[in-house]
Order: sequence, then structure tokens, then C-alpha cells
Amino acid sequence: MEKFTLINKGRSRIKVFEPFDGSSKNTFMINAILISYGCVFKRSSKPVMKGSRVESIEEARKEYKKLLEEGWEKTFRFNSFFNKKW
Repeated sequence: MEKFTLINKGRSRIKVFEPFDGSSKNTFMINAILISYGCVFKRSSKPVMKGSRVESIEEARKEYKKLLEEGWEKTFRFNSFFNKKW
């Protein structure tokens, strides 16, 4: 599974959906998605990430579908910021 980034109509908020890579052996967390969310202040700058949470794949799919229905769009604009390893 790959990472997906959605941006809202106003281009001010983003959500990043990516596989959860937890070190826990908990079986619930094996099939989970990390959803990070943040704000975009300038198109040319790194978004400010406000938080994240872990959801089941089913719940993440529901949220992703709902956001698309609300007019959010898939974007690749911020991938360079998220692919860096710090």
C-alpha cells in the first residue's frame, strides 16, 4: 500500500493516509492506517502537521471516501516533504 495525500478545496488543509508501521505486536495494529493532518499556509512551504491517529483500514477507507465526496483532491505536491527521513 502506498501513501496518499488529500488537500481540501481551499488548499489550506491536508490529510496523509499511509500504512501504519508500528513496532507493536498487537494484531489490531497490523491492518491499520496512520492518518496525519495539517495546515498549509503557503504553497511553497512545508505544511504544518497538527497531529495523527491510527485507524483500521475500513475506517480509513470510509474517511477517505467521505473527503473525496466533500471535494478534497488527491495531490502529489507535498510528497517531497514527507519522503525525507530525518
